[in-house]
Amino acid sequence: MQRSGLHPAQPRACHGIEQVESITALGVTINNRFSVSEHVTKLLTSCSSLLYALLILRSHGMTSTSLYDVFRATIVAKLLYCSLAWSGFCSAADIARLDAFLKRCKRYGYCPDDFLKIADVFSDADDQLFSRILHTPGHVLKPLLPNHIQHHYNLRDRSHNFELINKNAHVNDCHFIVRPLFKDVY
Repeated sequence: MQRSGLHPAQPRACHGIEQVESITALGVTINNRFSVSEHVTKLLTSCSSLLYALLILRSHGMTSTSLYDVFRATIVAKLLYCSLAWSGFCSAADIARLDAFLKRCKRYGYCPDDFLKIADVFSDADDQLFSRILHTPGHVLKPLLPNHIQHHYNLRDRSHNFELINKNAHVNDCHFIVRPLFKDVY
């Protein structure tokens, strides 16, 4: 049952079930406003503690190339863990905090100076998964893709031949499939 207006009616309280402000599922914290700021804070705290390990490795004579490999295997892996699910919910402030952390890593010499900004890292992860979905028969995420369209005229090549879904309040850029479908569409 819906009340008048845009917001649905609150469900009745269930006895014995506590209402919480945020939930952590598979290591990703999302709050009741679909904000991942708390997750980004926890992520940056965890990654900052890993910087000390990199400092110890460098002080014991590890080369820059090997240090970059350890950085990629620890910090980048931690930043990318489930990023396809939560990166769409990042605010501009969250992205700025993550970029500031990467800038600090560059300044300390833990990663190469040409390391991408976090938005580009997230975009590359989106592209890699989308490519796997397109080119792997029977991929588990293939049913999420919209229908194919057939054009009977010659247009420039697109990265996909799927119907563009109607973007509205229910489907937005937070959903993984929407981001690669609309990428580079002019």
